[in-house]
Amino acid sequence: MRFLLPTRWDLSPAAAAALQRELAPRVRQEDPEGFPDTAQLIGGVDVAVGRFGEDGRAAAVAWRVADGALVEAHAVRTRVTVPYIPGLLAFRELPLLEQALALLAAEPDVLLVDGHGTAHPRRFGIASHLGVLLDRPTIGVAKSRLTGKQTEPGPAFGDRTPLLAENGEVIGMVVRTRPGARPVYVSVGQRITLPTAVEVVLRCCRGYRLPEPVRIADLYSKGRMPETAP
Repeated sequence: MRFLLPTRWDLSPAAAAALQRELAPRVRQEDPEGFPDTAQLIGGVDVAVGRFGEDGRAAAVAWRVADGALVEAHAVRTRVTVPYIPGLLAFRELPLLEQALALLAAEPDVLLVDGHGTAHPRRFGIASHLGVLLDRPTIGVAKSRLTGKQTEPGPAFGDRTPLLAENGEVIGMVVRTRPGARPVYVSVGQRITLPTAVEVVLRCCRGYRLPEPVRIADLYSKGRMPETAP
């Protein structure tokens, strides 16, 4: 999988935020034909950065809904050159993910990204940025809130409440993916609607808080699995 647009990551925070505002109108909230039923091969990506913020490990996996099989996985290690700045995660992690995705021979129907999409101050988090660069459906699945206000969803699997911007716009959904566990924050990345994004995430859950493609990518990014599989 290759990026279709030229990229530059060494921008000042102001220039990076300006680029997000420039690209945000390219986000398309529309479902591919047949989704979510035709979304059978699901990709997952995650990045882990070392304790001192210099070394990073990016993972990209492909996972099959029908039988829960891991079809393919790759992890790459490289140096991290961009500091962490809230709201600008894409500029730190996408250079690493580009390398991992380049190794992925499978063509996932949709990618689950550990991070936000439209649930972002400029409606253009890492999941949206990646989706625009690839021109593929992407979904943001984040473990914590970056912006917006919420009420707690009910305790049962699949319970959800909207994540709201200050103006009342629905920018994501707070979803209970495991009873007794904290919810996750699901948002549109690119080329998908929010209800379908939530449905895809729930179909990928197998008893853990994180949907399987993201959970497995997290394990690979943290070096808990071999760098390539199968």
